[in-house]
Amino acid sequence: MIRSPGKIDLIGVPMDLGSDLRGVDMGPSAIRIAGVAGQLAQLGYRVRDLGNLEVPHAFVAGQGRKDLKFVEPIRKACAQLAAAVAKAKSEGAVPLVLGGDHSIAMGTLAGLSRHAKQKRKRYGLLWVDAHGDCNTPKSSPSGNIHGMPLAVILGSGDARLAKLGAKVPMIDPKHTVLFGVRNLDPGERKVVRKLGLRVITMRQIDERGVFAAMKEALHVVAGDTDGFHLSFDIDSVDPRFAPGVGTPVLGGLTVREAHLIMELVADSGKMVSCELVEVNPVLDQRNITAQLATHFIYSAFGGSIL
Repeated sequence: MIRSPGKIDLIGVPMDLGSDLRGVDMGPSAIRIAGVAGQLAQLGYRVRDLGNLEVPHAFVAGQGRKDLKFVEPIRKACAQLAAAVAKAKSEGAVPLVLGGDHSIAMGTLAGLSRHAKQKRKRYGLLWVDAHGDCNTPKSSPSGNIHGMPLAVILGSGDARLAKLGAKVPMIDPKHTVLFGVRNLDPGERKVVRKLGLRVITMRQIDERGVFAAMKEALHVVAGDTDGFHLSFDIDSVDPRFAPGVGTPVLGGLTVREAHLIMELVADSGKMVSCELVEVNPVLDQRNITAQLATHFIYSAFGGSIL
């Protein structure tokens, strides 16, 4: 739970192994350059930047299986991240993880699940994303692991990855919401139905508005838990505003809608950890996507107009 001024441990994970596109490994540096630590310090937080984890480059990592690309180096990087997140939580800090592709979420949630088991806590998960990230090796059309982390976290993915946490699943699907989705593969639809996962699509957001949709989401992830993790993929925002992403999908959130999501997260007072992923500076324009990421993080941690 965030109590300002509190402690934030900033953890960079420069990983692009989960995607076919290179460049997203520079996301943590771009967000730092945009001033994330300074903005959080202005809110009264004590920010400790732990630097970046060591992740091998794709050209030397070794792809391995075609249906589960780079699984071993990704597993090792996520194991490092799990340890860092669990340590940050044990020291009373809020882990803020900067990606990197979305496969890093398996490490973040693995660390949170270890902390949950140790402290006998129960956490929820708010997953804001244009995509479902619920593929498995059998359903994935690409074999890219950044399209699989939510399935792994909820216990339906590769067993080696699912066992990174203290239990399987790392988070109970009934306390999980996939928010803002507008692109699901056929295989993902089957996984979503099997898990009974609560999904709030862009159509539902259009019909009901962000405020009402987020109130429902927060009830699911925070209403009967000890807090929740926020996993925010910057491609949830429309690429007109956030062009620096590898898998853009038109029809996403506006900047103002994304800020409202983050402001409501802050208002809840129940976010226990956070990650922001998929900023790709190679595809960006004047670092605008990283700047947006920094502003969204600022809002999630309590920054406001007044």
